[in-house]
Amino acid sequence: MLKGYNMLIYFAGSMIMHEPSEECIADFWERGILKNLPVSSSNPNFVKAASQLRESFADKAIFGKMLHEDFLRLFTRPLPALAPAYESKFNKNISDDSGYHSSSVTEFYNSYGWESKFKGKFDDDHLGIELLFLTLLIDKYLSLDDEACRGEMRKEIRRFINQHILSWVPQWNNKIQVHANTLSFKGIGNLILACSEDIFIFFAQEATTSVSTDFLKN
Repeated sequence: MLKGYNMLIYFAGSMIMHEPSEECIADFWERGILKNLPVSSSNPNFVKAASQLRESFADKAIFGKMLHEDFLRLFTRPLPALAPAYESKFNKNISDDSGYHSSSVTEFYNSYGWESKFKGKFDDDHLGIELLFLTLLIDKYLSLDDEACRGEMRKEIRRFINQHILSWVPQWNNKIQVHANTLSFKGIGNLILACSEDIFIFFAQEATTSVSTDFLKN
């Protein structure tokens, strides 16, 4: 199940980082990959995302163009982007008991000896970079055999999601839902939020407790 979530997170992160190729994206949607997601969930945001992504494919002749134009409007337009994918745009001047400040996501990366391969192209607080780091943490968790180490990694994953994703992605997703012209990007916004919420809840479970099928299902 976690591998399935990692696939979705990696896909969604890539979609908000890289200007889409009209032909490649249209082919990806046309093959129906997004109609059969690798995990399912009763999380309302996940259900909405799945519906939006299933219904998002338009005429191949115009779909790629629409998606490309929406990407530019939302994330890179010369005027202020409509939904900038940077934590610092939403978590401004935050200082609380958790010690959050604008550079803390870089410090989180540094604590694991990790540096983004996109350094210089995207700031560390870009959502795509944060999601990439999250997939790496989950991969590390899956590779651990020692239960004590897995327990600590569960805490670290929840701490990262709490401080650097759920602290601002709900607001960012609201902007996506308002400003996106395509169901594709509306679905991607909801998918990122839903996967983050589901993983946060999953890692809250005790090691010996199965995840409730009322919320998460394989």
